[in-house]
Amino acid sequence: MSSTASVTLSPLFTNVKLIPRLNTERGGADHGWLKTFHTFSFAGYWDPRYMSFGNLRVINEDRVEPTEGFGTHGHREMEIFSYVVSGELEHKDSMGNLEILKRGDIQLTSAGTGIRHSEYNRNNKSGVHFLQIWAEPHTRGLKPKYFTRHFTDEEKTDKLVTVVAPLGSEDVKEEREASGPAPVQSNVTLKSTILSPGKSVEHIFSAPASGETQRKGYVHVIQTGGYNTGAAKGNRVRVNGGLELSEGDGAFAWGAAGDKLQIENVGTTPAEVLVFDVE
Repeated sequence: MSSTASVTLSPLFTNVKLIPRLNTERGGADHGWLKTFHTFSFAGYWDPRYMSFGNLRVINEDRVEPTEGFGTHGHREMEIFSYVVSGELEHKDSMGNLEILKRGDIQLTSAGTGIRHSEYNRNNKSGVHFLQIWAEPHTRGLKPKYFTRHFTDEEKTDKLVTVVAPLGSEDVKEEREASGPAPVQSNVTLKSTILSPGKSVEHIFSAPASGETQRKGYVHVIQTGGYNTGAAKGNRVRVNGGLELSEGDGAFAWGAAGDKLQIENVGTTPAEVLVFDVE
């Protein structure tokens, strides 16, 4: 992924490079029971330009119909987390976990040497909308583990809240259920905000990995207004005073330590936005 982009997309912080990843450019499919978007190559969607971004391997925005779901299947050597936007998602796995996840819940599986799990919408009336995110672990051969966290809308309103962070980071606890971010065995951090019209938040780039001059970031505007495969619409934000994104749009970012991503809601309704920090 090249970091070449016009600084006109980031006039407030000209050292930051931004490349948009528009809703219409995402991969995806409508399988009837599942409507899905893929930021990176996944399943039947393959594009050599979008295989991963640092350790970030998958950002899928999924909608599953009532009484449908993903049957039991296996994973290994991957950190997998679900961010529930609306509805109810049942998670069941080979570690003995069985849980119904709802809005505000974060569920993280550190697959390690291998797990099997299923994800179903057991509700017979309403669909479930969630983001499934995969990150490559920094260490292989780990024992599989399961974590859940919950963050209210109030906690995230007009604040950029860290919901997933590397184990060993500030406020990260290695407990199945606890306050603070879910622990991930990868150099990826996920932050979330629900921005009111006219409000803004800032993400500050930390130091890049050894031997690198820039750190990576990714911004994603969740498609809360409904399934839409066309040009993005609905909630609208502006990144660093230049690039505007609507629901389903995203942007790759590169910055040196201390550089910023400023995200401002320039629309008329609250926007739910995810910000990834990637080594």
